[in-house]
Amino acid sequence: MRLYHFVNRKYGLANLAKRQLKIARWNDLNDPFELAGAIFADKDLRKEMRRIKDEIHAAMGMLCFSKNWKNPVQWSHYADNHRGICLGFDIHDNLLQEVDYVTERVECTLADIQKSSDKETHKNLIHVMMTTKYVDWRYEQEVRVFSMLKNENDGLFFQNFDQDLVLREIIVGARSDVSRADIAQALGANVQGIDVCKARLGFNRFEIVKNQDGSLWK
Repeated sequence: MRLYHFVNRKYGLANLAKRQLKIARWNDLNDPFELAGAIFADKDLRKEMRRIKDEIHAAMGMLCFSKNWKNPVQWSHYADNHRGICLGFDIHDNLLQEVDYVTERVECTLADIQKSSDKETHKNLIHVMMTTKYVDWRYEQEVRVFSMLKNENDGLFFQNFDQDLVLREIIVGARSDVSRADIAQALGANVQGIDVCKARLGFNRFEIVKNQDGSLWK
């Protein structure tokens, strides 16, 4: 599936040069309801879920993508107000976890989430909470790739571009000063099979589109 990752100018060019993406950590995500999408009226249930979240945070993270690069809100929130770039990847479908956007929180009990209980119930419930978000986040059209923490650099973790994460597109934001030369320098010789373009505001709809006039991007 072709999916898109938004990033600011600095880290976008660094990602291209190093051929990697930063793995997002659970406790650092911008939605405080990550892994907290259940009904936690019970104090012991809240305590156990905080423990589980910290355990997952220490072991694994995720790569976050969107099905759509044309939403202007995505560019504003995740690509530095359209000054960053968007990277398009081909990713194997069997690695993907689509986010489910809901209006009501998940019902569960303390026994449901404890490892000592039914293992299948526990596993399924944790997976549900790892892929559930409040409905107002649906504009993101998010798809996740879960990853064990690896390739540490100064406390951060990265996933290298490989056969499961194949770079296919680079879309430079409508307000970005990233030049063709900047992209070429970051990519080096790694240009085969990659479509590079500049974005612009749509003329007829509230959307971001590719600028077909290449002469306007230096």
